[in-house]
Amino acid sequence: MTPVAEQEKRVTWAELFFDLVFVVAVTQVSGLLHDDHSWSGAVRALVVFIPIYWAWVGTTMHANLHDVDRTRARMGVFAVGLCGLFMALALPEAYESHGLLFGASYWAARLLLYALMRRSYRGVGINPFTAAAFVTGPLLTLGGLAHGNVRVTLWALAAAVDLLVPFLARRRMARIAYEPSHLPERFGLFVIIALGESVAEACKVAAEQPVTPARLAAVAVAFAVACALWWVYFVFAAGAIRYALRTAEVAMEVIRPVLPYGHLGFIGGVIAVAAATGEVILHPLDHLHTDSAALLFGGTALYLATFGYTRWQMFRTVSTTRLSAAGLCLALLPLATYVPALAAMTALTAALVALNVWEARIAHRYEDPERDFPYTNVERRTG
Repeated sequence: MTPVAEQEKRVTWAELFFDLVFVVAVTQVSGLLHDDHSWSGAVRALVVFIPIYWAWVGTTMHANLHDVDRTRARMGVFAVGLCGLFMALALPEAYESHGLLFGASYWAARLLLYALMRRSYRGVGINPFTAAAFVTGPLLTLGGLAHGNVRVTLWALAAAVDLLVPFLARRRMARIAYEPSHLPERFGLFVIIALGESVAEACKVAAEQPVTPARLAAVAVAFAVACALWWVYFVFAAGAIRYALRTAEVAMEVIRPVLPYGHLGFIGGVIAVAAATGEVILHPLDHLHTDSAALLFGGTALYLATFGYTRWQMFRTVSTTRLSAAGLCLALLPLATYVPALAAMTALTAALVALNVWEARIAHRYEDPERDFPYTNVERRTG
């Protein structure tokens, strides 16, 4: 069994302050999607989001293994945060004049993390920190010097390497003693950041337009969507992740697929929804364009379907309710282009509320107050 720390580790104030940088970064990625809804625009947004997300993941792993309330570790976290801030600053023009700033800032962040994590990963050989410091960081920097499709190709290659290395190194990384209570809280906070961005996007777009009853209704429905997405994750799924980590024979076999990989799907889905929400609020009584409808309904479907992936990884069971709801979202997508945007988003809200109501019925059926961990049965069925 993987060794774990004796006492539960809590998120520190330094980490919460560090997260503010990534609020800005998520906002900037959502802005890229808002400006370009096409498939190529979505791919470009994903290509620049992965390095930002991976820098956050690396810092979270550092904070999990070290006491970041110590001066040296805290300064390291803040230094990585500055690099993340430069990446966020570069994002609006990352594919134009600020490509080098984006790539070099990522490389600097990964070199800092390599220095901070070198001892913890001693003997692991190739790992996410060595790969980022000596492969993907240089690739992003070279991409920043290139132009057009060459830049996109180099950055996409770097993103693919970052995603692939933890899978390839999974056996050697299994020996690392992560603290299991800290990581679910950290990744849940990133979901909160993404959901908060969806609310902020709704308010920002609405504030720049004339106040009309339809626009106010669209803001209310957008907030209801964010609340429903929050409910799906935090009422039962967050507890299911904690339970899976506590009971896993090898914690890394849950950490790797469910936290860094699974949450990339959760957060990507929410960012897509946030970008589409702005379009609904801009034109609540017009029909959605196909690309906007794909972001709204497809992003929600991705978010829900990811629960199917994570639950299979944790418990080897099928998340019937959430996969069915994801299928319903995809089925509603073609219809969304024939009705007013406000009506389409209201239908999406109804589907999410129905999912949460149905899962509440399941929770009531399986709740066992005599258990030390009373919602274990529920989490295994709805998480």
